[in-house]
Amino acid sequence: MFLLSTHYSLRCSTLVIALSAAMPAGLYSTLLMAVVYLGGCTYQPSDEQLEVWRQEAIAHNGEIVADNAKNTQETEWNLAIQGETTNGKSVTLNWQQLQDIATTHVKTTDANYVIQPNQVFDFQGVPVSKLLQKFGYQPGVTEVTFIAYNSYQVTVNLEDLIKYPIILAIANNGKPMSRNQGGPIYLVFPQTQYPHMRQQYPQSFWVFYVSNIIVGTEPVRLRVGKQELNLADLETLPQVTISETVGYRSGWPSGKVKLHGVRMRNILDFAKVKLPTAGEVVVQGKRKTHHNNLNPAKLTSADIQNCDILLASKWGDNKQPIPAKMGGPITLAFGSDCQAQTQGWRWVTFVEELVIKP
Repeated sequence: MFLLSTHYSLRCSTLVIALSAAMPAGLYSTLLMAVVYLGGCTYQPSDEQLEVWRQEAIAHNGEIVADNAKNTQETEWNLAIQGETTNGKSVTLNWQQLQDIATTHVKTTDANYVIQPNQVFDFQGVPVSKLLQKFGYQPGVTEVTFIAYNSYQVTVNLEDLIKYPIILAIANNGKPMSRNQGGPIYLVFPQTQYPHMRQQYPQSFWVFYVSNIIVGTEPVRLRVGKQELNLADLETLPQVTISETVGYRSGWPSGKVKLHGVRMRNILDFAKVKLPTAGEVVVQGKRKTHHNNLNPAKLTSADIQNCDILLASKWGDNKQPIPAKMGGPITLAFGSDCQAQTQGWRWVTFVEELVIKP
C-alpha cells in the first residue's frame, strides 16, 4: 500500500505527477484515493522539494513491497471467512483449499486495466455465492465486506453476490494473479456480461489482495493480554463520546460524527494490564500490517494516559453499532485533545487485539 506522507498543503495535481512515477504497478489507485482526501491543497512546492519527496516515496515503496513479498507468498496465503455465518464461527481456507475450489471462469473486462479498458480477460476463481452457500449467513444479513491485505475494504450487497457470478479470482488468462494485477486473490465483477455493474460496482470495488470476508458484522471480541472482552464487558466501563471526522473515510459520512466508546486506559485497567512507563500498546486489526515496523499503530504509555484514545463500538446520535462496512465492530478513534501528537496516525479498523510491548 502506498503511503502518502503528511505534506497536506501540496498542490494535488503536481503531487500526483511527481509521485506516480515512484509507484509499483497496481498502487496508483491507492494514491488517487489519498489525493482525494487532500481537498483544498493550494501550495505549489519547488521542483527540488518534489524531487526529495519523490525519492522518499521510491525508498518507502521499496520497503513496503519487500515486506509484502516476504510475508505474502501465494503458498502461504489464507482466506478468512468470518462474521454472521450460519454457526457464527470463523473459518480459514488455506491456499491449497482455495485452488481446489477455484474452478469457475468469468470472461470480463477489468475495471483496473485502464490502458486497454475494452480488453476481455479470462479470470478463474471461486464464486462468492459458493462460499456463502457452504458457510451460510444468518437471517437479517444484507451485506458482505471484503478486506484487503493492506486493510482496504469494500461492502457488497448480499443479494448481488448470490445472483451474479462475482468471483475471487486466483488466475488470469491461465496464469496465477500477480501482485500488480491484484493477486493472489482479486475480487472480480462480471461487468461484460452484466453491464449495469460498471456503475453499481466501479473500479473502487475491485479489491486487490483479498484476505478476509466478513458476512454481516462480527460480534465485539477484544483480546487484551490473556483476556478476551466482549461488548458487555466494555459497557461496564466509563463511556465517552467524541465528535470527530473519522481518520479513514470508507463507509462514513463526511464531516464530524459522534463516536461512542471506552478510553484505552480504562480497558487496560479493567484487564489488569499495567503498562510500563516506557511501554507501548500495538493496536492490532485484521491484518498484521498494523503490526509491522513499516506502518505500525503503536501508542505510548504517555499517549494513552494523557488524551482520549478510544476504542469506539457505536456511532451517531442514536448510538448505532459500527457495522463492518464502517470498519466495525470496534475502531480506534482519537479525540481532539490528541490531535497534536496523533495527527496522521492510523485509525485502525476491525480492532481485535491490544498487544502490550514493554
